[in-house]
Amino acid sequence: MLYTQVVVPEPIPNLKLNSQILQKSIIDLINRDPSAGWKAYMSPRFSNYTVGQFKHLLGVKPTPQQDLKDVPVIAHPKTLKLPDHFDARTAWPHCSTIGKILDILADLILCGQGHCGSCWAFGAVESLSDRFCVHFSMNLSLSVNDVLACCGFLCGAGCNGGYSLYAWRYFVHHGVVTEECDPYFDNSGCSHPGCEPGYPTPKCARKCVNKNLLWRESKRFSVSAYRIHSDPYNIMAEVYKNGPVEVAFTVYEDFAHYKSGVYKHVTGDVLGGHAVKLIGWGTSEDGEDYWLLANQWNRSWGDDGYFKIKRGTNECGIEEDVIAGLPSSRNLIKEFAEMDAALDVSA
Repeated sequence: MLYTQVVVPEPIPNLKLNSQILQKSIIDLINRDPSAGWKAYMSPRFSNYTVGQFKHLLGVKPTPQQDLKDVPVIAHPKTLKLPDHFDARTAWPHCSTIGKILDILADLILCGQGHCGSCWAFGAVESLSDRFCVHFSMNLSLSVNDVLACCGFLCGAGCNGGYSLYAWRYFVHHGVVTEECDPYFDNSGCSHPGCEPGYPTPKCARKCVNKNLLWRESKRFSVSAYRIHSDPYNIMAEVYKNGPVEVAFTVYEDFAHYKSGVYKHVTGDVLGGHAVKLIGWGTSEDGEDYWLLANQWNRSWGDDGYFKIKRGTNECGIEEDVIAGLPSSRNLIKEFAEMDAALDVSA
């Protein structure tokens, strides 16, 4: 099995970097093509963004090939009968984190990633949060900020991009605190449009903003970090059994314009690699198999913050770099004991 991972883009001339990412010519080309399978529009999320600003959001770095040799690759026996359609939000309706995408509030946009290339950390943290609910029935929001600020050079370069696999290894060895302990540094929102200037990587404080919480006790862990075999059945089985996974894929210019339908690359240059959370699959009314994914560019982008991409043909490398891990009960025993004690008192 060969993993080529996300495509590294060629250097882009300054003239193009400073041009607008949203182009009417791209929208017209896609919307006039009945074979495209998806609709494009002028997304309010990226109005006034330049190509360079959009490119900065694409923060996945390809993992060095020599570092992949020791990573377990999971394949599932083809004995499980999988449904034709699957959505983790409805499969585990008690898990509120699965469908959590930041909303537009009044004239402010809570920026999700903001202007930080932290997608590699978002995809990992959101998937592990979901898996705590799938496996332990706990709705935990874990801290992107912890991974972004405290993983350091092991994970890459913070807001200037990082390695998804090393974020999962960080969960195993160092854990990740809750969002309540260490909220995302850009959670105050930013004026729309623009969201300038870009933010530098936050500093690692190792202290909870809530004085009642202790950093070490707020840590949640993963017991493993692994890749999933690129055959679509294995990816489906992994999500069906264990919950959402993190995927990385190559982003082209046309992806910024996505509104609805099943995305396939139609036009535009490679801009970088992006990591998101894969939560399901299905087949469109036109008979096109797709993956269902949650993005972190808030609900003003795409289909209410979500998108579909063609399944089974490794579109944009979406099936090549799928990463996950299983949640650990470490640090949870005390919490369960306290919950049981509270129930005994109330009874």
